[in-house]
Amino acid sequence: MPACGKEEFLKVAQSKGFAVVRMGDTVRDEAVKTGVRIKDPDVGNFADAERRRHGFGIWAQRTIPRISGKLNLIDGIRGNAEVEVFKAAFSTAIRVVAIHASPAIRLKRTMARKRQDDTTNAFDFEARDTRELTWGLGTVIARADHLIVNENGLDDFRRKASTVLEKILLEG
Repeated sequence: MPACGKEEFLKVAQSKGFAVVRMGDTVRDEAVKTGVRIKDPDVGNFADAERRRHGFGIWAQRTIPRISGKLNLIDGIRGNAEVEVFKAAFSTAIRVVAIHASPAIRLKRTMARKRQDDTTNAFDFEARDTRELTWGLGTVIARADHLIVNENGLDDFRRKASTVLEKILLEG
């Protein structure tokens, strides 16, 4: 979910040699090409419309050309259809890591970070959560190979992230 700690997880992954591919970059690049403003409701509605028009795996399909090398971390999966697209493209060598934080903590983080495409109030934050859950994100979280709860500070989260990534590296 938004503001759960994905960016910090990516930093830990990069320190371990993972290349990071952000599905959100694919969405934002396509949005810009079509003249969509880079604000949460606009980008979210664009992403949703593309999923409905081309299928729920479209953003995974459009992200695949950005993936190269052997050790990649794909950020931003929002539904099981996307997981299935990646599994079909890269065999069963896919591991899904879900990061969880409560809505109250995530809202607080969102308000503090002021990212360009973030929501700016509780109502919009809840609407974004609802929109992303309709894409199947809850199923991805429920079926994840690894789950990290991120509610006890940055050092604790980085330690948990490192442990999970080490397990993934050992799994091959």
